Amino acid sequence: MAWIMLFIAGLFEVVWAFFMKQSDGFTRPLASIITIITMLISFWLLALAMRTIPLGAAYTIWTGIGAVGAFIAGIWLLGEPITPLRILAAALIVSGLILMKLTS
Repeated sequence: MAWIMLFIAGLFEVVWAFFMKQSDGFTRPLASIITIITMLISFWLLALAMRTIPLGAAYTIWTGIGAVGAFIAGIWLLGEPITPLRILAAALIVSGLILMKLTS
């Protein structure tokens, strides 16, 4: 169950990162509210997952899901560029996440 909570926490991290971008420096109220609420949910789920998952693994996987998810959201929703080096960087992050999970 802790791994599921950690994965969901990572997804909420993607949501809050996206809406933080949309908040335009917290000048747009709705996007700002969504950012804060999804941050709290993400941190809460991360804290629950850390009850059983080691700190290093939990935090690394949480931030990795957020990083790769934000990368994908940026491309898909914001039209950010897709370059071979950006794809390689994301692939390296994913491989690190897999290794972290396998060793935890």
